[in-house]
Amino acid sequence: MEANGGGQDRDSELSCRNGTQNGESSSTVAAHSNGLISVTNNGNAVSNNNGVAAQPASNNNNSSSAADGGSGVKKKKRLSQSEEDVIRLIGQHLNDLGLNQTVDLLMQESGCRLEHPSATKFRNHVIEGEWDKAESDLNELKALMHSPSAIVRMKFLLLQQKYLEYLEDGKVLEALQVLRAELTPLKYNTERIHILSGYLMCSHAEDLRAKAEWEGKGTASRTKLLDKLQTYLPPSVMLPPRRLQTLLKQAVELQRERCLYHNTKLDSGLDSVSLLLDHSCSRKQFPCYTQQILTEHCNEVWFCKFSNDGTKLATGSKDTTVIVWQVDMDIQQLKLMKTLEGHAYGVSYLAWSPDDAYLIACGPDDCSELWLWNVQTGELRTKMSQSHEDSLTSVAWNPDGKRFVTGGQRGQFYQCDLDGNLLDSWEGVRVQCLWCLSDGRTVLASDTHQRIRGYNFEDLTDRNIVQEDHPIMSFTVSKNGRLALLNVATQGVHLWDLQDRVLVRKYQGVTQGFYTIHSCFGGHNEDFIASGSEDHKVYIWHRRSELPIAELTGHTRTVNCVSWNPVVPGLLASASDDGTIRIWGPAPFLDVQDAEGLNECCSMDS
Repeated sequence: MEANGGGQDRDSELSCRNGTQNGESSSTVAAHSNGLISVTNNGNAVSNNNGVAAQPASNNNNSSSAADGGSGVKKKKRLSQSEEDVIRLIGQHLNDLGLNQTVDLLMQESGCRLEHPSATKFRNHVIEGEWDKAESDLNELKALMHSPSAIVRMKFLLLQQKYLEYLEDGKVLEALQVLRAELTPLKYNTERIHILSGYLMCSHAEDLRAKAEWEGKGTASRTKLLDKLQTYLPPSVMLPPRRLQTLLKQAVELQRERCLYHNTKLDSGLDSVSLLLDHSCSRKQFPCYTQQILTEHCNEVWFCKFSNDGTKLATGSKDTTVIVWQVDMDIQQLKLMKTLEGHAYGVSYLAWSPDDAYLIACGPDDCSELWLWNVQTGELRTKMSQSHEDSLTSVAWNPDGKRFVTGGQRGQFYQCDLDGNLLDSWEGVRVQCLWCLSDGRTVLASDTHQRIRGYNFEDLTDRNIVQEDHPIMSFTVSKNGRLALLNVATQGVHLWDLQDRVLVRKYQGVTQGFYTIHSCFGGHNEDFIASGSEDHKVYIWHRRSELPIAELTGHTRTVNCVSWNPVVPGLLASASDDGTIRIWGPAPFLDVQDAEGLNECCSMDS
């Protein structure tokens, strides 16, 4: 990986010390305070403070005489470019840790050099705030750069720091001189110069630091400046800051991205991982083990949905009830909170308001009514029906929480307020499923023409977004509004990019006929996809992989709906025609085989 286009095919003098070739030992090694003593050319071993005899430089290998035809001296092999790079990276990291003597020894023994002498001199002058000397150093660095024009940008950054430090010290005349006689003649970034001139009006140092968003005179701001300046220098001259740490973070991040079962927040630091082993999440940490079976419904369970804050689960059933379950976030167990009754046709769809205060329930095709419940009190706020001929089977909340849209396959498509008053309607749209985008204006609706269209209720415009070849039974949208997950009749689960309007992936394994099955995004960062299936299983895929990473068994009839807890990445719910809701979580035991009576788990090999 190469920083900022700085080539590494420069002459070896850029990365090796003067007077030594790559990998050749110098004749003497200086003594250091850590107890390492020099080794001289006469070949006598000298002990260090650890009591270990240092090896003579002339005899680093017992077989050297034979190998070199009796010459008695073994010449070290020339280091490759990658070996030099690694030594420099290690040297930089040790230097950042303050192990300067160790770095000196490493560089001397390897014959490499951490950075070009001109760069070292430049670094020291910047850190010490010797701006005139640092500016003079730029002339030496110019010859080592691939883009000499970058000198102007580097000079501008130096003079900007110089100007700000003068201002902080109260040296307004000196600062004004830098602005007029040094910065302005560069004819670079005049807009920034105007901003800098405004800082002359700052009454005190705190005001200056706040307005300039600057740390103030000292090592912190100068180090940050040096990091910016380095971006203009080839890495063969000066390494990018903390380069080894950057590479290690990239490696860890890549391993996590490739981990099929990674389902926790990504920690950008290195302290939370071991660098000694490759990253790998166990399947036992993944929500594919039955934690709880909820049996309070007495008929088929058609729908389930966690609240936006993850503290509740709502389930709708053919038994005419909605049950709201409380989620104990500590032990991740659910208990019955409220039963909402009176849905004569059964409950096939549920939608939480953005603030989770209200819950809307819809019924199957022959249901013309919609119920809006106050979740906390259990009171029915609104029972809406425009006409007995209507079919209101789907609903979606506007992000403002004050409106919702509803519709069905008989051609109804309404926008209403919380009291059920009709605000707008769209004629002739046979709605299968609905979703409101975060812009507050666009409503996505799948219809009987095997498509998803975007409808704008403000200017009454509509456009085609998704076109499938088979009926779209249901769909859901990712939190960022970019991706849509479709359950397509006889085809299974399809992932679409709504922005580019392209089919991204078809997920394999699920059995999907003409039943309405609801899938979902889930897990940390919505990296996973789950769906019910007519073969009685729950399927889970990593979003990037077409093959399932888990098949959850335990239900005995069609699984109609799945819902992934939006706050607890390891909690998943599924609703089935067998009348139960299953709560899935990580393995409760280290050894799953020790768990008596808990044999519902992932049936696929990892």
